[in-house]
Amino acid sequence: MTYGEAEVARTTARGRWQGLADRLLQATEPYASPSGSLVVLPGPASASGRWSDGLEGFARTGLLAAFRVAGAGGDDPAGLLERFARGFAAGTDPSHTERWPTIGERRQAVPEAASLAILLSETRPWLWDRLDPTVQERTVAWLAGVVGTSGYTNNWTWFQTVIEGFLQSVGGPWNQGDLDRNLEIQESLYLGDGWYSDGAGPDGSRQNFDHYAGWAWHVYPLLHARILGTDLEQVHRDRLREFLGQARDLVGSDGAPLFQGRSLTYRFAMLAPFWAGALAGETPLAPGGTRALADGVLDHFLDAGAVDERGLLSIGWHREYRAIRQAYTGSSSTYWASKGLMGLLLPEDHPEWSVQPDDVQVEPVRTRLMIAPGWLVVRSEADGIVRVLNHGSDGFRGPAGGVHADNPFYHRVGYSTTSSPDLSAGGIAKPFESHVALLDGTGAPSHRDRIERVHLDDRVAVSRSRVHWLDTPEAGSTTDVAGWAALRRGPRVTVASVVHGVHELRLAWWDAAPRVAQPSAADDLDAVWPEDGGPWRFRIGGWALPVEHGRWRATAPTTATRDDGVTTAVVGVRGLPVPGIAHRSGGDPFDSGSATPWAAGATPAGEGDVVAALVAIGARETLDLDAVPAVEVEAGRIVVRWRDGVVDVVPTGEDRA
Repeated sequence: MTYGEAEVARTTARGRWQGLADRLLQATEPYASPSGSLVVLPGPASASGRWSDGLEGFARTGLLAAFRVAGAGGDDPAGLLERFARGFAAGTDPSHTERWPTIGERRQAVPEAASLAILLSETRPWLWDRLDPTVQERTVAWLAGVVGTSGYTNNWTWFQTVIEGFLQSVGGPWNQGDLDRNLEIQESLYLGDGWYSDGAGPDGSRQNFDHYAGWAWHVYPLLHARILGTDLEQVHRDRLREFLGQARDLVGSDGAPLFQGRSLTYRFAMLAPFWAGALAGETPLAPGGTRALADGVLDHFLDAGAVDERGLLSIGWHREYRAIRQAYTGSSSTYWASKGLMGLLLPEDHPEWSVQPDDVQVEPVRTRLMIAPGWLVVRSEADGIVRVLNHGSDGFRGPAGGVHADNPFYHRVGYSTTSSPDLSAGGIAKPFESHVALLDGTGAPSHRDRIERVHLDDRVAVSRSRVHWLDTPEAGSTTDVAGWAALRRGPRVTVASVVHGVHELRLAWWDAAPRVAQPSAADDLDAVWPEDGGPWRFRIGGWALPVEHGRWRATAPTTATRDDGVTTAVVGVRGLPVPGIAHRSGGDPFDSGSATPWAAGATPAGEGDVVAALVAIGARETLDLDAVPAVEVEAGRIVVRWRDGVVDVVPTGEDRA
């Protein structure tokens, strides 16, 4: 019996979720400081340091306690709120040895202060109202450190708004100018269909899409409204419903969420917007549908070992895997998974806990275009896998043209619910999985810069990016041997995805980067880097199949199959006659290693030469690797003729011979 099955056997519906919350909170108690104000869990420190991490542990477990106690109408058999009341008394006392860092001392205190504001508001009758007046005053003073501050340019704008909302609700200081500025920034980052870009680049580009679009942008408006005791504004209701209508297709039928974007160690925090929809009564899912989806996601992570033998949420995706962390990730950061238990705010008698959703007839393979993030999404029921073909999200918040490797969480052509790019240092330096590369004379793969959209429809997506190669001192190609890395600039590479069921025809070609008559500041800085003169060969890397040693096999030169029948394949169609499978170890968060098929050119590709490969991952019986389409290159377009008579047209944006 799996962990998830054991949970269902022990209790059902809401009681199961409440029991999980109780066990997660109980497991963190031994790691609290004597006063309880700092909770530092075993593991690495964040860039903000252990002191800040202690506040983070207190605030994020406090968020979970808020949902657990408030949803139970104040029932608190474990005395959770007494524990947190002691923490508030010590943490806000400037003279206490276990005080919290102020917002002026640690910027990371801002998101943690937002969680504390939510904790105090949701449990107000049982916590805030019972705090000693002196502790209340100190708490207001500590939270008020955010008032009048600025510089928040992404989902952090909501942290300040939520904190000042709570301060307003208890008669503390707040600033309308802060709220107005935050609203202006928030609206500037809205792209439509419920999607927000989580920040913008210096050039105004808004292409930063990941799970934050849900667990931040659609959750804090609801929590803010609850703090103020008002209804969720209609604009946020409409956007929440629109977002959920798309986000549900990013969860596999086996409960696995999409593996893409930063902060993935928050795991089931991605359930937060779904619960927000149920709480607000703004969800396209049928009654009971949110709980059914959430149960599947929770089972997925619990069965995979997200909770370790100590009862703690480790840094990782399934089991512990520290390479997934960012600089701001510490051992306590994982407890923002608490957002995924926000459904506990729904009372026991809510229909979401009691209604069994009707079986819905689903398409065997569903393809849909998500315009805002620039994604073509393919979901198949036979294997439960969701595949996202990325032609619009690059995660950039800085200028283009810098020395950087492909960001493995944003820059790849494909992401799925069952695979990951290699996250080891070597894997990031030499991108391979779901990657289209120009190989230089030494065989080194190119890296992408900012993604430019060319075309998007419900079967064809096209994007392009200028590429570059990284040089490190040991390679002997840097302009300054004391520097850690330099780059050589390359041409512009265009990549197209044509979807046909679970199969994708992936095409690519290069052209010379356009000359800039009046360079921008970024272009001018970029001019320091030398041009690589080529020649170059193309290589198309397929989906990485997570594998355990001895439990997979190569069933063809570019096909790998796991013992459970899941298969990944690349079939060269045009200009890619050299096949292979890359087996890497230690860089995959799903398993001990990965197998990635690839196809490459044997000779250099000239400007405008189109290469193509059939790329697929899925249950072996669902793949037809013999269904190779014909590819005809014409002026301004590429015609793809599938064997079943379907014809797709890929616009190139330029004449091609």
